[in-house]
Amino acid sequence: MNKTSENNNLAVIILAAGLGKRMKSELPKVLHGVCGRTLVELVLDQVEGLGAGEVLVVVGHGSEEVSKAVGDRARCVVQSEPKGTGHAVIVALEGLDSRFDEVLVLPGDSPLIRRPTLQSLLEERRTRDAAASMLTVEMDDPAGYGRVIRDDDDGLTKIVEEADASEEERALREVNACTYAFEREALEKALGSLTADNTQGEYYLTGVVEEFVAGGQSVATVPGVSEEALGINDREQLAAAGAVVRRRINHELMLKGVTMLDPERTYVDWGVEVGRDTTIMPLVFLTGQTKIGTGCSVGPCTRISDSVIGDRCGVEFSWLDGCNVADDANVGPYSRLRPGCEIGAGCKIGSFVEIKNTVVGNGSKVPHLSYMGDAIIGEDANVGAGSITCNYDGEAKYKTEIGDRAFIGSDTMLIAPVRVGDDATTGAGSSIYEDIPDGSLGIERCEQKNVLNWREKRKKERGKSK
Repeated sequence: MNKTSENNNLAVIILAAGLGKRMKSELPKVLHGVCGRTLVELVLDQVEGLGAGEVLVVVGHGSEEVSKAVGDRARCVVQSEPKGTGHAVIVALEGLDSRFDEVLVLPGDSPLIRRPTLQSLLEERRTRDAAASMLTVEMDDPAGYGRVIRDDDDGLTKIVEEADASEEERALREVNACTYAFEREALEKALGSLTADNTQGEYYLTGVVEEFVAGGQSVATVPGVSEEALGINDREQLAAAGAVVRRRINHELMLKGVTMLDPERTYVDWGVEVGRDTTIMPLVFLTGQTKIGTGCSVGPCTRISDSVIGDRCGVEFSWLDGCNVADDANVGPYSRLRPGCEIGAGCKIGSFVEIKNTVVGNGSKVPHLSYMGDAIIGEDANVGAGSITCNYDGEAKYKTEIGDRAFIGSDTMLIAPVRVGDDATTGAGSSIYEDIPDGSLGIERCEQKNVLNWREKRKKERGKSK
């Protein structure tokens, strides 16, 4: 056996063909999400840093969906029949170029594995010139995992799947993490001897390890952290993995200078960026391609998705989706900014305000109880309470333009398409359906009529009716 020297001779095989029956889902198991990433994407994230010459993903159930999610990050090969992990590796090796003399195999449903652990597994095999190295962990509750069986000298003898284990073997807490590094020639030879003589009637990859041990070939075991071995088989395990990933994400953000008042109740997706000296309150959800600037205050009870927030902004009790908010702006409480919003520097978007597909110029204010949709609002404008752009006629949507320094009186209905000019004003309670020139007042009201002594007259009418 020769040591592999460079990772470009390394091939990685990710096993992602499982049915995932216990997930009770139409979605393939490895496509379930954790913190904004699918399980298989999280595994690929860690694998890609190894510099492998080729990465293969073995797909089965939902192969088209999984292959689409993997994209060009790896080459997908189809295991047409679910005959076990050993068979999946056989399928993957069939079309693999001969230059790859080292093979790393790991499950696609174990999203907590880390790149340094994988690197350690490879280095241990190479250092010891072993036929294989395998990751093992100690678990308080090893249910569902294959148990590691050792001899009196603490040497590895075999791995027993739980379905085939005796009561004594099931009591063991050291388990197989199903993550291996192999010398390819030895692996292919051992795979040729595999049988399906077990309770499940499948070709177990663990049988390769037994073959090595029985033949006197070296198998190195590498101890890992128990959470890295967590495989996802049901929704409870999915939630447990999510908690670990969130803890990792929040830990990294806090190391970079972000304050979290309650990290356990702060939900940040993988890849979200948050600037230093920003404070995140409890029950904040930062998802998708979100970027938060420096010195901001976010939350509590706020969701920001696929949005960019500038420096020194405040967002509380609000929901932002697909928006850009410039520096020194404030949003909320109880605001909703829908996709297509561009909020300028120093703006105020106040309580119970909804904005959709609208540009709000620098320094402008929509303080409360308003809806602005399909609008362009200039700089330093003020939109009074209860004002609405009537932008939809049931068939098409129309633009409203509000000029610089315009003042929109409370309860103004802006019936689009319409333009309110620079320095223009609308009278409170008006329905504006014609353009207002710059510097002008637009007012639309019926004449007020006062009925004198109305209450006394009303009492008399009620008395006659009785």
